[in-house]
Amino acid sequence: MCFAIIMIHLDADRESQPRTQFAINLADRFEATLIGVVGLAPRPAFVAGSLVVFAEPAPCELKQMTARFDDMGKRFLAEGKNLKQVEWRSALEPPSELLAREARAADLIIVGPRRAAGRRHDFFDPGVVLLRAGRPILVVPEMVTSLDLHRVMIAWKDTRECRRAVRDALPFLQRAKQVLIVQIGEDESGSQAQSALSDVTRYLVRHHVIVAGEVQRRAKGPVAAELLRLVKDENADLIVAGGYGHSRMGEWIFGGVTHELLAASPVCCLLSH
Repeated sequence: MCFAIIMIHLDADRESQPRTQFAINLADRFEATLIGVVGLAPRPAFVAGSLVVFAEPAPCELKQMTARFDDMGKRFLAEGKNLKQVEWRSALEPPSELLAREARAADLIIVGPRRAAGRRHDFFDPGVVLLRAGRPILVVPEMVTSLDLHRVMIAWKDTRECRRAVRDALPFLQRAKQVLIVQIGEDESGSQAQSALSDVTRYLVRHHVIVAGEVQRRAKGPVAAELLRLVKDENADLIVAGGYGHSRMGEWIFGGVTHELLAASPVCCLLSH
C-alpha cells in the first residue's frame, strides 16, 4: 500500500520551508504526486460571533495577495521539480476551509501544529481539516524535515476513529521497523482490552506489519501526558491515533488527547476522524 497523492498546507504568513522539505522527502519515498495548497482570506467587512462576512478586496490588496501566491507557487514547483509530479493550488479564502475542500484530491494531508487562534479571521486550524476533510492528516512539528519510521506507536482506543486511523496509516506501518500498540486509561476489563489488542495485532500482522508489542497502561494523570511520556520512553517517531472533536456555536471543541497531539506533540502524528 502507498500514498499516491500527498497534499501539503503552506502558511501564507510565515515560513514553511521545513514542512515543504518534509513533504518533498515523503513524496519522493512513496513516488507520489505532491500538491501544495495555500489560502488567505481577505480582511472581513465585519465579524459578529461565529458569522464572518468578507468584502471584495481592494485592487491593491488583491494584487499583493496574488503576487505572494505566485511567488510561493514558483518556489514550491522549483523545489519539487524532481518529484514524479508536483502541483500548486491557491485561493483567496479561509485556509482551513480551502484545504478541507481540496482534500478530495489527496490520500494524505500534511499540516503544521495547531496555533493559538486569537481573533485572526485567516487563522488556519488543522483540527477543522481533520474533522471535515474525510482524509487522514499528518501533523508535522516545526523544523521536522523527515520521517524515519524506526518505531511507530499506535494510541489504541476501540472506536471508529481509531480503527480508521490504523487503516489509513498502513502505508507507514508497513514500512516501519517496529510498531507498538498502546492502550491507556481504558475503562474496559483487562480481558476485554487484551482481546481488542490481540485483534489489532493479528490485523496488522496479516497486513505484513512488524508488531513489536502491546502495552496496557493506566494513566496516572491526563491521558495525553501519559501517552507523550511513553512516546519519549519508547523513542517513537510517529503516533497513529483517532481524532475526536465537534463543532459547538461555531467553535471547534477537541478531546484532550486530540488537542495535545494537534498542538504540542514532539513527533509527527497521523490522525483520522
